[in-house]
Amino acid sequence: MNHAVTGYPFSAIVGQPLLKEALLLCAVDPGIGGVLVRGDKGTAKSTAARGLTQVLPPIARIGGCVFNCAPGQLAQACSVCNGAQDAAAIEAEVPFVTLPLGATEDRVLGALDLQQALQGGQRAFQPGLLAAAHRGILYIDEVNLLADHLVDVLLDVAAMGVNSVQREGLSISHPARFTLIGTMNLEEGDLRPQLLDRFGLMVEVTAPTDKSVRAEVVRRRIAYEAGPAAFNTQWQPQQEGLRAQVAQAQRLLPEVALDDAMLELISHLCCEFEVASLRADIVMHKTARALAALEARTRVTPDDVRAAAMLVLPHRRRRKPFEQAGMDQDKLDDLVDQARQPQPPQDSGDSDEGSQSAPPESSDGEQQEQQQEQQQEQQQDEQGEGGQQTFAVAATGAARKISVAATPNTSAASASGRRSAVADASRGSALRAVPDANPDRLAVGATLRSAALRGALAGEDSTQLTLTRADLHRQVRSGRGANLIVFVVDASGSMAAQRRMEAVKGAVLALLTDAYQRRDQLAVIAFRGEQAELLLAPTRSADLAEQGLRELPTGGRTPLPHALQLAAQMLQQSALQDAPPLLVILSDGRANVALPGSQGDPWQQTLEGAAVLAAQGVPALVLDTEAGYLRLGRAAQLAEVLGAPCLTLEQLTGDALALTVRAQLGAR
Repeated sequence: MNHAVTGYPFSAIVGQPLLKEALLLCAVDPGIGGVLVRGDKGTAKSTAARGLTQVLPPIARIGGCVFNCAPGQLAQACSVCNGAQDAAAIEAEVPFVTLPLGATEDRVLGALDLQQALQGGQRAFQPGLLAAAHRGILYIDEVNLLADHLVDVLLDVAAMGVNSVQREGLSISHPARFTLIGTMNLEEGDLRPQLLDRFGLMVEVTAPTDKSVRAEVVRRRIAYEAGPAAFNTQWQPQQEGLRAQVAQAQRLLPEVALDDAMLELISHLCCEFEVASLRADIVMHKTARALAALEARTRVTPDDVRAAAMLVLPHRRRRKPFEQAGMDQDKLDDLVDQARQPQPPQDSGDSDEGSQSAPPESSDGEQQEQQQEQQQEQQQDEQGEGGQQTFAVAATGAARKISVAATPNTSAASASGRRSAVADASRGSALRAVPDANPDRLAVGATLRSAALRGALAGEDSTQLTLTRADLHRQVRSGRGANLIVFVVDASGSMAAQRRMEAVKGAVLALLTDAYQRRDQLAVIAFRGEQAELLLAPTRSADLAEQGLRELPTGGRTPLPHALQLAAQMLQQSALQDAPPLLVILSDGRANVALPGSQGDPWQQTLEGAAVLAAQGVPALVLDTEAGYLRLGRAAQLAEVLGAPCLTLEQLTGDALALTVRAQLGAR
């Protein structure tokens, strides 16, 4: 087959051996489940994904079939294949379909064919992107920004391998088995755990640090842009070699054997690395066999299992938010080396002798006392070095569910999330259809029914459906939007008393967990010393917020007025206008530093700053960190000016009741 010269050649990519290997493994066995590629910008993630199709052997399909049906595996929904058992087969390239982040459900799943419905009054199915990707590759750039309703669709189809469409009077099912390839940048936030587990393999890519490698990358890219056809011709032999290698591996794969010893090693590794998903064992089994086939071998070795583990386990080890993904390679090497060595027979001698020769173990109580003594010594050393301390995060329960009441200013185009209700969202569940002469979201079924009913009443020909502007209907959807949550954290010296900063960090971590689960935007402002600082600019990465929080030192005075001023400025200048803000202040309110360049009263400036935020209608929540017998109640006064609820840290995590925070302009 003559492959068209399109795109940058896969074999010309410099470096990134693990990325290229993972993609080739999915080409050998599409049942692996695809690849998630995480890394910084400009590291050839998209280039490698798009170039994979150039080295894939062609597939046989039925000519004219929109579902890419294979000979002998015809889809009932296909008008070309239906009843045509002797349909002619052709040789075609493997489909490569890009799923845009802004795609609608109808475009992804398929919908009523409007043209046929208007011309002949027939209910025909117009296939979507999932049908086009069958037996091929479905590629999603920045997959971590994909809207939740599309993620739900992908989860259902990936689990069943079938796309079922039940809408607009249609009831259609067709096969949709594809290799899912996603690329993402961690700065924009992480994936939902359910979708993360659906990716069979994961690769972390970084930019090369060797100057000669970087120079070669630039040299090849400039040559490609100067003459794409000539550059592709130059790399054609390497492309053909890779294509032949993949084709041979696909033919050899059914003959590759993985014995019980290797299967036990796979399960042992999953247990040792505390991987909960059983999908990991299955994918490792498939990946190890694909590795052997790619190297033209028919037996899986421990090295194959180790290489498979490096691709399968890292993203599945993370079981909770903020648990760092990754692998302990030394531990992995030790476990694989143990599997290579013959196991000694079990000793059947007297167990008492072994217990007598074993060294005595210290009790749990003694170990805890030793740990407490070491912590106290470390704390004393830190206090002796200066006025700053870095406290750990205290363990805490889940935070109360905080919801922000919808206001007249809530945008219908809010960013996809799960916290704030949006009355008429651009995405979400369809509620109803309403007449609209200029709809932004056409309700196809209601529009056609209106036209058919009007035509029947007028005695028009039922085979000729005419459509007027009076028949148009708009689809009303109900959804939920994300919020921009701005944390203003008191890191002054008063937080060191009674180790209150540990509780503060624990409370923020509980709120970060809630924000991570609800796909919110996050920003962190910390204040101590002479002024406040923006610790984290608005981002969807809760991991970055958590990392900055853990490393936040405590000490110095309390510049609370500057923190409120900085928060107000950031909210005004933020470009995230589609994410309504929520201000969370954690402080005892004991302001003692005036605004920079000012000689005013710090507490009075604090109240004035709170009044400015209240006038802007910013929903707020104040968490009072004050403790001890002598309490000034400043945090409660601050909350009163803000018009915000005031809770203690214990009240935040003390029960499971929901807390509704209202914007001041909407509440008054």
